[in-house]
Amino acid sequence: MKLTAWRVALRIARRDAVRAKGRSALVMAMIALPVLGVAGADIVYQSARLDPGERITRQMGAADAQFSLYQQGMSIVQKPDPEDGVYPVDTEKHRQTPEEKKSAETDPAELVRQLLPAGSAIVPVRNGPSVAATTAHGLTRVSTAEMDLADPVWRGVVTVVDGRAPAKPQEIAATRQFLADSGLHLGDTTTLNGLAQPFTITASVEYPDRLSSTGLIARPGELIAPLTGADAKTGGQAYWGGPLDGDSWLVTLGGGAGFPWEKVKEANRYGFKVTSRQVLLDPPPRSEVPYYQVVHEQSRSVLRDPTTLTVLGTVAGMALLEIVLLAGPAFAVGARRSRRQLGLLAAGGGDRAHIRAVVLGGGVVLGVAGAVVGVVLAILAVALGRSWLEETAGQRFGHLDLHLLDLLGIAAIGLVTGVLAAIVPAVQASRQDVVAALTGRGTVRPPSRRLAVVGLAALLGGAALAVLGAAAGQGTASVLGGSMLAELGMVTCTPFLVGLFGRLGRWLPLAPRLALRDSVRHRARTAPAVAAVMAAVAGSVAVGIYTTSDQAQQRRDYLASAPAGTLTLRGIPVKDDHGAALDQARSAVESSISGLGRRADVYRTSYRGDCNEDDRCGDVSLVMPPELSCPLEGERHFSAAEVARLRRDDPRCRGGHRSWSSSFSQVPAGDSEVLRVLFGVHDRAAEQSLAEGRAVVFDPRYVKDGKLTLRLTEPWPDRQDADGEEVQPASHEVTIPAVVRTPSVFTAQAMLPVEAARKAGLQVSADGSIWQPQTVPTGADEQRAAGAVGRITADGDLRVERGYQPRSSLANLALTVFAALVALGAAGIATGLAAADSQQDLATLSAVGAAPRIRRTLSGFQCGVIAAMGAVLGAVCGVVPAVALRKVEQAAVGSDRAGAIVFPWTDLALTVVALPVVAVVLAALLSRSRISLVRRAD
Repeated sequence: MKLTAWRVALRIARRDAVRAKGRSALVMAMIALPVLGVAGADIVYQSARLDPGERITRQMGAADAQFSLYQQGMSIVQKPDPEDGVYPVDTEKHRQTPEEKKSAETDPAELVRQLLPAGSAIVPVRNGPSVAATTAHGLTRVSTAEMDLADPVWRGVVTVVDGRAPAKPQEIAATRQFLADSGLHLGDTTTLNGLAQPFTITASVEYPDRLSSTGLIARPGELIAPLTGADAKTGGQAYWGGPLDGDSWLVTLGGGAGFPWEKVKEANRYGFKVTSRQVLLDPPPRSEVPYYQVVHEQSRSVLRDPTTLTVLGTVAGMALLEIVLLAGPAFAVGARRSRRQLGLLAAGGGDRAHIRAVVLGGGVVLGVAGAVVGVVLAILAVALGRSWLEETAGQRFGHLDLHLLDLLGIAAIGLVTGVLAAIVPAVQASRQDVVAALTGRGTVRPPSRRLAVVGLAALLGGAALAVLGAAAGQGTASVLGGSMLAELGMVTCTPFLVGLFGRLGRWLPLAPRLALRDSVRHRARTAPAVAAVMAAVAGSVAVGIYTTSDQAQQRRDYLASAPAGTLTLRGIPVKDDHGAALDQARSAVESSISGLGRRADVYRTSYRGDCNEDDRCGDVSLVMPPELSCPLEGERHFSAAEVARLRRDDPRCRGGHRSWSSSFSQVPAGDSEVLRVLFGVHDRAAEQSLAEGRAVVFDPRYVKDGKLTLRLTEPWPDRQDADGEEVQPASHEVTIPAVVRTPSVFTAQAMLPVEAARKAGLQVSADGSIWQPQTVPTGADEQRAAGAVGRITADGDLRVERGYQPRSSLANLALTVFAALVALGAAGIATGLAAADSQQDLATLSAVGAAPRIRRTLSGFQCGVIAAMGAVLGAVCGVVPAVALRKVEQAAVGSDRAGAIVFPWTDLALTVVALPVVAVVLAALLSRSRISLVRRAD
């Protein structure tokens, strides 16, 4: 065709789009929806991915560099970004350098000043301990830090949200999360454990990367030193862990100068790792980085990671397929609604090429409009939902990052796929009989069984290719190719499956039976609409299964310190007062929270000194019999093939690696109440064995012939032998009768009876208590009980085990939200297009006297039938890419444990049930009571 003919075709298509505004809007929406989803996910991803300048600002504010001491008297090499890699220079292979000697003999802060040019400003980074602070309810744990928030150097590290920066003594800033949890507000006071004077809260702040952080920030010199002094004075534990003063400094150079790479390497020779703004913004070439000469590793970026490439490739490919499947039915409906116009064009002398050009011109016109609308709506959606996205993910965007090339590419892809989707309707329209088109008559053809068989083979073959190829580590080609083949196979089977669905009509009431039979009779308009809904639902289901499985994997790997919902109290010294403070604290907790239930008192075991309260102590550990130990846990080196064989064939190496975490000691002691509450073992035989002096072991590999072996190691002698080597502590082994049980939570490897532990020569001391309340204590309950304990002793750690708390990344959150949005919108639009295509039938009902209620009901059920069939088929198709991607990740990790694949049955049920119901209700409500009679076919 000539260019002038294309111009005429585009003009006809534009005028047809303007004349049929409703239908054109639906077609545009079908194209815009997937573009909206992909563009929205891209904007969220790019906005959450900090550029180097933003990442530097989050880490060190307005400073030019950050010095951190790696180790005094040692040289190091680092990557341009020390967070990516730091490696110490082997001191055994060279004599001590002058720089290392000076580093060992000079105060680190003074050495930093000597390495910097005159006029440089140095600000220490002081991260304090985790302490107990008073709240409106009692006490809670918070992190602490010292910063002068009025100093511009901290701008970007911490953001003052409300109020003013502390400017006077005894003023403090609190994070928004702390204020929300504690019930305090600006102007209220809080007192830190160990300090007498309260602090007045003058500012609400947040860490942009950690919105859920609960912390307090005081002016330099007003918090950490007093806490350290209070701890030394009381001899107690005024805080729980955390560095008292990190050896790190923010550096601002005078005159706007930067800190170049040569200066970074000089600081490395003194044992400092340096984060330099200038270096991160303009990294040196790889050949100038000594780290790569010492540590030989391949340069690897995120985009070169095979797993990441497979995930991104599959998401992009399935999104393109979804656009085609969504837009295709829209153009097919448009072509059928324009049959008479196209017939007139053919009758007037237009050939098939002209008819194809008109339909393809509609694809161009509506594709451009739909792509532009989708991108604009994506920008507006992210901008309006930005605060919610950031709060849900727990981190702020760097900025609303609109990558023009990305958005233009997405719009172009939407346009191209829209045109591609119009090809089949264009070819079909060009082949229609002119007389049938002018009279409005259509032909009904039965579905091809041969085509259905081909589709079924493609469905099964594609699913097998995706899942088996992913498990074999074949990557993007197998996963994407198999997933697309399976979905296209399902599309091919759709006309035949519509007929099978029609057999359900005999058991349905009148209106849904008519709707179902009408859908079967008009497969030409039903099948494309079902395919469109199926494509949208498949994308949503795939994202749902993938994210749910990922969360389930993280939940499975989570190490709980106690059964979920339990309340634990520990950390109170008992040596000096013989446990009096601990007893009072137990009573205070039970008075503060009602319904705690029975208390289980836990004891810790030790040997030759209590490690919690004495300066020197021994060690108690379990001994695994050699014949029960996996060979991989020994010192012998195995090849990769031998490792794989042992993990596959040796039962000792399969699933025997059990990690555990506990609030109490490594080998606790107690009675049957501890067995029930701390380990979740409700077994009368086990309780009887414990009462008879037998240990209860939770890992069967440690028990042989009904005996548990303990190795008791004496304290380190702290002396050297004649050769100058450290003298190893003496140890011996004891055996205790034991039984094996499986706990609900692995909080220790074994539990000993108190008397049996003492007979074995162990020292037994009260360690704390644990309660299993009927309802999980609230944050206010926990703070109130902690406050009651704090009035008795400055020591003690009270906490509720709340189990795994899921957190979504911004990327996963964006995929989930936009996939659900596309699925819901596409279902509504596809059914709307099908309803528009069935106006002639509704007009016939009106002509024979059907009441408006009947017409609305029939219209609603017609849409509901399409949505139901599409939802069911989409739920099946969505399983393939999700399972395949999980298999890819499992193959990449190489673990012998099967990766979690979990189906969100509730969400799937809502999709399959709620989506058709919503379609029925909306179609019934939006259908007009008065229908204009249309021309009937003769």
